[in-house]
Amino acid sequence: MVAEAIDRNSGLYDPELEAMSADRRRAYHAERLRAVVKYAYDHSPHFRRRMEHAGLTPAAITQIHDLARLPVLKKSTLPQLQKQDPPFGGLLAAPLSEVSRIFQSPGPLYEPEGRRPDYWRMTRAFYAGGFRPGDLVQVTFAYHLSPGGWMCDGGLRALGCVVVPGGVGNTELQAQCLRDLRVMGYVGTAAFLSTLITKAEEMGCNVLEDLCLRVASVSGAMMAESMRHMMADRYRLTIRQIYAIGDLGLVGYECQKASGMHIADDLILQIVDPQSGIELEIGQPGEVVVTVFDHLYPLIRFGTGDLSAVTTEPCRCGRTSARLTRIMGRVDEVTKIKGMFVHPRQVDEVVAAFPEVLRYQVVVRLKGHDDQMAYLVELASGVKPEPLLTKLRDKTRELLKITANVEVVPPGTIVEGAKKILDERRWD
Repeated sequence: MVAEAIDRNSGLYDPELEAMSADRRRAYHAERLRAVVKYAYDHSPHFRRRMEHAGLTPAAITQIHDLARLPVLKKSTLPQLQKQDPPFGGLLAAPLSEVSRIFQSPGPLYEPEGRRPDYWRMTRAFYAGGFRPGDLVQVTFAYHLSPGGWMCDGGLRALGCVVVPGGVGNTELQAQCLRDLRVMGYVGTAAFLSTLITKAEEMGCNVLEDLCLRVASVSGAMMAESMRHMMADRYRLTIRQIYAIGDLGLVGYECQKASGMHIADDLILQIVDPQSGIELEIGQPGEVVVTVFDHLYPLIRFGTGDLSAVTTEPCRCGRTSARLTRIMGRVDEVTKIKGMFVHPRQVDEVVAAFPEVLRYQVVVRLKGHDDQMAYLVELASGVKPEPLLTKLRDKTRELLKITANVEVVPPGTIVEGAKKILDERRWD
């Protein structure tokens, strides 16, 4: 096919940004930082209050190291901020007319999208992953309330790709689309990619001959390296990971060298001690804290809750940004399962209406390449498991938007003080 002659392994989407010298990047970031701090101070009620509480004015933050004077704004505090000052907690810094869409993430947490093309700045990540103009790409993130589908859709279309908005689920129909439309690229979770290919094979497809999949960008959950190698060896499929967040858009992305995730050039990323907020030395693991230069929703020194570390070793692809080595987990017990954040308080909410449950714990495991969530429950003496387990499964699906196995365990299995969410997944 003509598409096979395309060079998917080299080149930069925006060389001026992606190949900046270290000095130029520092100057660029400082210039953008001064502008967004001044704008947010003048237009975002919450940011102004936050600065005043810290005894700061915009003149106090002119260089990246000055950000250390401003306390980290934790993502976990946003739902309460928005509840106190709806709908955006005083963080919106422009009229509502400049918002094109509003999304809802678990929390609940409302996230605005602005009107400029590729608002979430995703295009360079797809280009680095091997996507090219004219590719037909199937997006399997949700388009309903969640920002994931729209974030990727906008970036792909800005690149010149043709998008199939598959959304979540409908596995057989989506597998049929892959075959009938001869889709070249996939965007979604790694687990659903594996599920789709398995379904296509069950439908009689020879993946190498009947499907045209060549590139995939995955996000929403960590991908095991074994899956990357298996997909490359068995199906000639190149998979690269993207790190994006509904509040911020693109944060990091893998290039064709797959040696860590390049930090997006048009933001400031710091790795800090989760307790003190002090920036850590290169290579030390800590919380990912991000400042974006967005005049609609200027999140400045925003603590994502994700743990990672940075390397400044040069990458052979030609991009000069530092790279995140990997996402190591969450600062708190908030855990991403099947692409959805699950909070400990949501675990409590599921069982709140069931006094028959004495103790409970969510355990997350990997089955193949797919997340499996189990709700372990200890029941009061004499309680019959059914129909209680059915009601618990339904409640879990309703509140967490995830299907889970509910398992009765003997009394004493769940120890006093155990984590609400126990993550047993391994990514080696």
